[in-house]
Amino acid sequence: MEQRDSRTAPPGLGVGMVGYAFMGAAHSQGWRTVGRVFDLPLRPVMAAIAGRDAHAVRMAADKHGWAATETDWRALIARDDVQLVDICTPGDSHAEIAIAALEAGKHVLCEKPLANSVAEAEAMAAAAEAARARGQLAMVGFNYRRVPALTFARRLIAEGRLGTLRHVRVSYLQDWLVDPDFPLTWRLQREHAGSGALGDLGAHIVDLAQYLVGEPLVGVSAQMATFVKERPRLDGASSGLSASGGARCAPVTVDDAAVFTGRLASGALATFEASRMASGRKNALRLEINGESGSLAFDLERLNELSFHDHREPAATAGFRRIVVTEAEHPYLEAWWPPGHALGYEHTFVHQARDLVEAIASGTDPVPSFADGLQVQRVLAAVEESAQKNSVYTPVQAVEAEVR
Repeated sequence: MEQRDSRTAPPGLGVGMVGYAFMGAAHSQGWRTVGRVFDLPLRPVMAAIAGRDAHAVRMAADKHGWAATETDWRALIARDDVQLVDICTPGDSHAEIAIAALEAGKHVLCEKPLANSVAEAEAMAAAAEAARARGQLAMVGFNYRRVPALTFARRLIAEGRLGTLRHVRVSYLQDWLVDPDFPLTWRLQREHAGSGALGDLGAHIVDLAQYLVGEPLVGVSAQMATFVKERPRLDGASSGLSASGGARCAPVTVDDAAVFTGRLASGALATFEASRMASGRKNALRLEINGESGSLAFDLERLNELSFHDHREPAATAGFRRIVVTEAEHPYLEAWWPPGHALGYEHTFVHQARDLVEAIASGTDPVPSFADGLQVQRVLAAVEESAQKNSVYTPVQAVEAEVR
C-alpha cells in the first residue's frame, strides 16, 4: 500500500474550539471536513475543545472528533498545539476570549454577532488590528456569506449586472419561540445574548445585505417587540434550540422581533424583518435586490438556487429565471459534486474554514473582519436606539474600514 510522505504533507494548523453546542457542532463539521474536500496550504488539526462541564465536553469531543478537552478556555488558549481559537460561546464571553487569544498570539474565528455591545466590539476590533501587526488574523463567522449562490450573487452585483441599486429587502423568520411555555434559555436574557431576534437573526441579514451590495447602511428607522414577557425558568440544560422549563417564570429581557428600514450609502433603500415568532417558518431567510438593470432573489430553503431578472431583455420574454448554482464555475463548487448535486447548510461552515485557512497561509486579511463585525454591531445599536425613540431615523456610526 502506498503511503503519503509526511515531508510533502502541508504543515498542521492546530484548532482549539471554545463551546460545543449548536454552533460548536456546526463549526466542528467544517473543521472535520474541509481538509478532505479542498486542497489546503495548511492542514487543520482538531487539537482541543473547551467547555465548563467535563463530561459534556468529553462527549462532544468524542462525537465531533476533537483530540483533547479542557474545562477552562484559558487553558485551551495556553496550549502549544493550538494556533487558532474558534469561539462558539454566547455573546457575553466573545470579547474576553477573543482579546485574550489574540494577545496570546493566536488566530481567532468568532461566531456572530461579534459582541453584545458596541464598546465590546470596538475593543475586539482594536485588539485584532494590533494583532494583525504581529501576524495574527481574526475573522467573524457570518456563514451565510459562504452559500455559493449568495457568493455568486455578490459577483453579479459587483459586475454591474443589476446597474444602479434601488431596493434591498431581507427577512429572516423562525418560529421556535411561538410557544409561550418555551423556557428562558440564555438566548432570551440580555446579559448573555445582548439582544434577541435582532442580534441572533438581524446580525446575519444586516451583514448579508451589506456584503452583497458592497456598501454600508448609513441610517435606520426601527420598531421592536417582545410578545411573551415572561417564560418558565430553564429546567436542566438546553440543546440547540430545544429546552425544557420548570414551574417558575422570569422576565424575557430581549426582543422577539425587529423590523426596520434603512438607507445605504448610495441612497438605495433597504427593509429588514427579523422574528423568532413567525409560526410555520423554521429558518426562512429571503432576500431580493432590485436595480435599474435587473434583480436578484434568494431563498435559504432553496439554497442551491438564485433567481435573476435581466430588465434589459425584451419585455415579451423577460422575467425571473432560475439559476442552479452547482456548476464547477460557481464559488466553492470546484471541489464538490457533479452539477445538479445539491449542497446544504453545513457546507457553509466548510467554506468558512477553507477561506480562513487560506488567509492564514497567505497572510492576507480574512473577511468578514472584526472591523466588519463592528460595523454590523453599530447598525444593531442604531436599530435599538431608533426603536427606543419611537422609530426616529438614526444615523449609523461609520467604521473606517470599507465593507468587504
